[in-house]
Amino acid sequence: IDEILAAVVERVPAPVGRADAPLRALIFDSYYDKYLGAVPSVRVVDGTVKPGQTITFGAVDAEYEVTEVGYMRLARVPQKELGPGEVGYVVAAIKEVSHTRPGDTVLDATDPADELLPGYQEVRPMVFAGLYPTDADDYVELRDALERLKMNDASLQFEPETSVALGFGFRCGFLGLLHMEIVQERLDREFGVELITTVPNVEYHVALTDGTSVEIESPTAMPERGRIEAISEPMVNVRIMVPSEYIGNVQKLAHDRRGIFKGMRYLDQERVELDYELPLAEIVLDFYDKLKSGTRGYAAMDYDFLEYRAADLVKLDILLNGDPVDAFSVIIHRDKAYEHGRGLTRRLKDLIPRQQFEVALQAAIGQKIIARQSVKAVRKNVTAKCYGGDITRKRKLLEKQKEGKRRMKQVGSVEIPQEAFLAVLSLGDG
Repeated sequence: IDEILAAVVERVPAPVGRADAPLRALIFDSYYDKYLGAVPSVRVVDGTVKPGQTITFGAVDAEYEVTEVGYMRLARVPQKELGPGEVGYVVAAIKEVSHTRPGDTVLDATDPADELLPGYQEVRPMVFAGLYPTDADDYVELRDALERLKMNDASLQFEPETSVALGFGFRCGFLGLLHMEIVQERLDREFGVELITTVPNVEYHVALTDGTSVEIESPTAMPERGRIEAISEPMVNVRIMVPSEYIGNVQKLAHDRRGIFKGMRYLDQERVELDYELPLAEIVLDFYDKLKSGTRGYAAMDYDFLEYRAADLVKLDILLNGDPVDAFSVIIHRDKAYEHGRGLTRRLKDLIPRQQFEVALQAAIGQKIIARQSVKAVRKNVTAKCYGGDITRKRKLLEKQKEGKRRMKQVGSVEIPQEAFLAVLSLGDG
């Protein structure tokens, strides 16, 4: 170890910075302490930072007085000051967690530097999903939890959104599926927030008839069909390494997901690498799970962004008694719309409880209905007290019941259980 440390000292150049220059420190991480507030981790590039000094930030117009600086080891180790090249923490009773954004520059409020540090390249999310609390009263807790997660995860993006079916929640952007699962797990474990997650979506580029284009992350933001010229979806290069005996299973799965075969090469006698171009929307839901189950867990997959490519995409709505339920809406390829709509209406028919009136479940593309299921009404046997007699009496009772059901349908509402929203995520398992 002594030799390694000596080699580091010899080969790694010393930090370049001036202690007498105005303070410039790069925030690379931060965490929240309920007693100290937001505590940024910084690397000092120029100048010094010490207790009693007033600091500000390059991207935020706010000033704070430093109460403690030091190094982070197993615990905080206070120091008199941090100079050029040193890495440590800064305690300044920062109340707003959004003020300590990674990549921002810490400045001296009394003598701010003229030039900010370059910071980090902003990461663009690729997968989007809506996160809603199962209990509407937990909305504030979910917002605070997301803000604290964003402190040390700059790639997480979120903004408030409202759903007719799910209430108030957030539209979140993630780097990929793994990132989304990690965020969901942390929200559950660290903050105890129970969530309903909508179907993951990708960002689509929609060219309009007036020559402009818009970027949409949610099916509810899709413009009217008459205004759409073309819709482009993100394509990715996918590399799959798998034992040669499972090549057929992988090829079938990729073909079902609109994959374009680009090549295959053997890594050795047992393993082969398959290259495909696949729409990102086809792999964000359950592609990896299907790949693992079809290869007994031996397959490994990696992908990177390729380009946006025009495709025959449509918005598929699920109507409940004629009213669209925004949480069930998806953007899907036209060739798969019928199969998806039929499967989802069948699943919802089993999950939505029977009402006093008939509930119509329809899958629609625009004004065209492509699939329908009905949840039969709970019906009382009104003719049970009739023993023989004229048939017109029974018919009269049935007509009276039918009229009552019709009036009830006009004013009645259907409560959609949480299992119905989860059915959209698990549709491919049925």
